[in-house]
Amino acid sequence: MRATYDRTVDAAMIYLRDIEPLGAKHTVPVWAEAGAAGDVILDFDGEGRLIGIEVLNASRVLPREVLAAAEKIG
Repeated sequence: MRATYDRTVDAAMIYLRDIEPLGAKHTVPVWAEAGAAGDVILDFDGEGRLIGIEVLNASRVLPREVLAAAEKIG
């Protein structure tokens, strides 16, 4: 498992498998209810396997340790 964090947009990506560029063939947004802390987007490959989880507003929902350990981008 690998994680990246982009502080400029406050988004983290948790990779469950190696993902090629444009490797997600299907995405499912899971929007938080009003007042909830963050939204999640699930990425699936062409065979329907979950390959990644994108967390928006990541600093509000993920532990600091996860963000500190994540590869920084942006």
